[in-house]
Amino acid sequence: MSDELTLFDRRLLRRRRDRAAARLAEHDFLLREAGERLADRLSDVTRRFPLALDLGCRDGLLAGILAGRGGIERLIGTDPSLVMARSAQGPVVVAEEEALPFAPESFDLVLSLLNLHWVGDLPGALLQIRQALKPGGLFLGVMFGLGTLGELRDCLLAAESELRGGAGPRVSPFADLRDAAGLLQRAGYALPVADAERLTVTYPDALALMRDLRGMGEANALAARPRGFAGRELFAQAAALYAERHADAEGRIPAGFQLIFLTGWNEPRRAGS
Repeated sequence: MSDELTLFDRRLLRRRRDRAAARLAEHDFLLREAGERLADRLSDVTRRFPLALDLGCRDGLLAGILAGRGGIERLIGTDPSLVMARSAQGPVVVAEEEALPFAPESFDLVLSLLNLHWVGDLPGALLQIRQALKPGGLFLGVMFGLGTLGELRDCLLAAESELRGGAGPRVSPFADLRDAAGLLQRAGYALPVADAERLTVTYPDALALMRDLRGMGEANALAARPRGFAGRELFAQAAALYAERHADAEGRIPAGFQLIFLTGWNEPRRAGS
């Protein structure tokens, strides 16, 4: 794939996950909240899943949330980061979401917790996930959607424009709900459903928010990101603007996250096929 068509720097993303692995538990509140909501949705499905895949498992956080829940009998994980994979319990394969190393019709269930917003070829990844499902298998995922970190995006753009007379992309683009539903249909899922929930987290200041994002391995990994050292001045100015525009009476700032939940089934085989 040419540089012009590469949306994310996957090598940088892997390095950031490598660095985040050792202290992820200190920054995983958002992951845990989204994981609990994903687990609740899985609990609504009254069937057993002999073999499931945790796509982008990090340190096994979702496996811990799901322990004894959701009808899962055996869970295999994948993660693009070798360091993160080594910190997870159970069988884990180091693999990219866009190049799954599994035979067709391998899994009864595929789960994805806040990973797919980093995939450049999301239609292709969704298709590979469906192909990895057995006939009648279920895909259930959650990803960040349009509107996520909108306050931070606006303040970074404003700060960089004030200081440097122009601004580059410092927060990833996110798919909207309508696009997500259409992508499930394009990938051939049966009974595709996409819905969204808004989650707002408050922080003492924007610098604490940015530390949390780095601690989760979620810092900017756009291929077209501004290169070179951003400098403390930029982030200090962005934090000041954030507080000025959004702080509550106690001085805490909100950070909004749009969680898009994706559900789809691999069409069961028809009799005689």
